[in-house]
Amino acid sequence: MFDYQTYLSSRLNEGRETGCFACAAGAVGVRGEVLARAFTGQAPEPGGRPVDEHTLFDMASLSKVLGPTMIALKALEDGTLSLTEEVSAFFPQAPQDKRRITVRMLMTHTGGFEPSFRLDRMGITPEEAVDAILLKPLAEQPGRRPIYSCMGYILLAKMLEKRFGQPLNELAAERVFGPLGMTDTGYCPPRGAQCAATEVDPETGRPWIGVVHDENARFLRGVSGNAGVFMPLKDGIRFAGMLGNMGEGYLRRETMEAAVANYTPGQDVHRGLGFQLAGSEGCFFSPAVPDRCFGHTGFTGTSLMVEPETGFWVLLLSNRVYPTRASDGLFPFRRALHASLWEQFSGD
Repeated sequence: MFDYQTYLSSRLNEGRETGCFACAAGAVGVRGEVLARAFTGQAPEPGGRPVDEHTLFDMASLSKVLGPTMIALKALEDGTLSLTEEVSAFFPQAPQDKRRITVRMLMTHTGGFEPSFRLDRMGITPEEAVDAILLKPLAEQPGRRPIYSCMGYILLAKMLEKRFGQPLNELAAERVFGPLGMTDTGYCPPRGAQCAATEVDPETGRPWIGVVHDENARFLRGVSGNAGVFMPLKDGIRFAGMLGNMGEGYLRRETMEAAVANYTPGQDVHRGLGFQLAGSEGCFFSPAVPDRCFGHTGFTGTSLMVEPETGFWVLLLSNRVYPTRASDGLFPFRRALHASLWEQFSGD
């Protein structure tokens, strides 16, 4: 039988040695069973401890799935949210071009918003972020085609906050992380937490420890719909296992099946509700994996891939942006990792 443990450990060490990332934690599993977990490198503070299952990594855009997507799916399931609800129902001040953008459009990245723009450079306060996003011209007519947008997800999170009357970090803790037993996952890690470095602070030259990498998330005080979650491998394994079981113990199977349906057929990227789907050219999964796979990535070097029929999953947490975001070796590394692990698993 294939030795997943030795293989994963070897690949993570190789990734660190070749500069794909400074440190990493990874796991491979089938539904709730872990086939292997491995670690490489050190977390710089406190004390340069070797990375382990408790080391917190900045999830970057994987936060979109961990936070707003799960909150929204749970709300869709219990009837407190609808995919057809429009932005104007939450923000009556929305201009005409954005009033009819729906929850479905935001979750499938078809709302027409630009991919990203710097809120911290607009001369506004964090409390004015919604109006700034709403006043910015759209990049595309809503519903026409998918444009992956951090700004759309920031708006979606603000809509969820308004619906439930709680900030995003509290909603995620109460509705996602708590129910799933993800005890160390959340926004704004406490001082002294064991964290992998994100990036080097350009002002001090020191590594950011427990400080979110994304500029808009930092501007929004670390709690944002597009980024901000910090998670250790032990909690990521719980989350991956739940998705591998198609929501069992958290979401109904039909909810997960709806979430991973393709809402953008015929487009250059396939989108579910919050999830990216395999099968399009250049997607992060690797052409070797089935088109039915779903998951997400984060700019800092995080990713989760799930194959829903078998429940097979691959979770990678890394800090590829430390010490610089110029590193791009992770992308071919990750595709090769997915390909080799899936080919081995499907051939067993």
